Amino acid sequence: MKNISIIKTLFSLMMILLLPSLALAADFGLITNVSGGYNNFDAEENKFNFKTDFWPRFSALIGDNAEVLVTAGFTLGMEEEFYTVPELLNTEFLINIGASQIRAGRFNYSDPLAFIADGLFDGVQITYASDSGYFKMGVWYTGFLYKKQAHITMTLTDFLDFSVPFTYDDFLNTYFAPKRLLASFGWEHPSVFETINIKTALIGQTDLNNRDLKYHNQYLVLKADLPIDNFQIDLGGSIEFSQTVASESSFGIAFAGDFGFSWIVPADFNSRFAFTAKIAGGKVDDTVTAFVPITSKEYGYILKHKMSGLSVFGLDYSASFNNPISVSITGLYFVRNDLGTFSGYPLDEQAIADNKGYFLGPEISARLVWSPASDLHLSLGGGVFVPSLGDAGSDERMKWRMELSAAMVLY
Repeated sequence: MKNISIIKTLFSLMMILLLPSLALAADFGLITNVSGGYNNFDAEENKFNFKTDFWPRFSALIGDNAEVLVTAGFTLGMEEEFYTVPELLNTEFLINIGASQIRAGRFNYSDPLAFIADGLFDGVQITYASDSGYFKMGVWYTGFLYKKQAHITMTLTDFLDFSVPFTYDDFLNTYFAPKRLLASFGWEHPSVFETINIKTALIGQTDLNNRDLKYHNQYLVLKADLPIDNFQIDLGGSIEFSQTVASESSFGIAFAGDFGFSWIVPADFNSRFAFTAKIAGGKVDDTVTAFVPITSKEYGYILKHKMSGLSVFGLDYSASFNNPISVSITGLYFVRNDLGTFSGYPLDEQAIADNKGYFLGPEISARLVWSPASDLHLSLGGGVFVPSLGDAGSDERMKWRMELSAAMVLY
């Protein structure tokens, strides 16, 4: 009964937030996604998991220059046991004033490399458009986000808190993400020399958690995209400066790089090959440290690890043979950049203690999508990770996963 009461309270708060949109005769919609998976991640037996997401959304125009967007979320799932999670998703107010746009509320922010800070944040951002490009300045807070959606695991304490299951009985201590303040100033130009798209940003993160150890850092990020006929080259990088504040404070510097090459195949159907290389530097000494992103965007269909002390090299092929059917095949290879930052599968305790091997192994995944209508998407996917083709955890067993999902726009 207590859980039901909490759910009702949260639903009432969401509806209160949505009322201004309703009063403005807002556009209303409901999107649902149903997915089920089967895997051998557990060494004892194969496991089944199931999840259903409901996303009611509202939007409304205010005059000629402003707009309100609100999206709530509610998840029902089963993974060893049944769980429910309420969430307030994209909730923002936009207003255009001349060449400027102001966004306030909870909205998406992504750095130029899209693996330092990428996701929903609470804050405000101002964008100014000029002949010299787009200038963007924003400030965000993370402490009101749902931790599993935010994926903020910058320190060991962050990771341990993230791993604690959410419970309604201890809502305040198990639901929210770590308290961190982000600030960003960025510049983007879509056609430098009429060909190159350049994005750059200076990002700062301040640790506001009430802990003895605090981790602050800053990033300088640059990304350039160069299209040449049916080809595109992407090149980017970042320098991180970090300050660990404890009984003895320390300073660190870290590096990350991003390279991509894609080719749109000239054919009767849409077809694309792509190569990607993402490198998040590892620890060299007390000064050159492992690169630490703010949000732990996970790479891999099976491995799912954040970009810290890790390199991921990928080949991808995607094709849309006709309007309702598309397919994608992805191959990834994971390499450790040092022998201490990365831990977990496919490394066992002995491999971690022995600092064994840099090469974690390859992963291959594929997905088939069928869209018989614009408001219905069915997807069948699967993947396998093979640690025996690396030297870090070559004795570990192969892991696989299959998944079926359906996304529907109900109205």
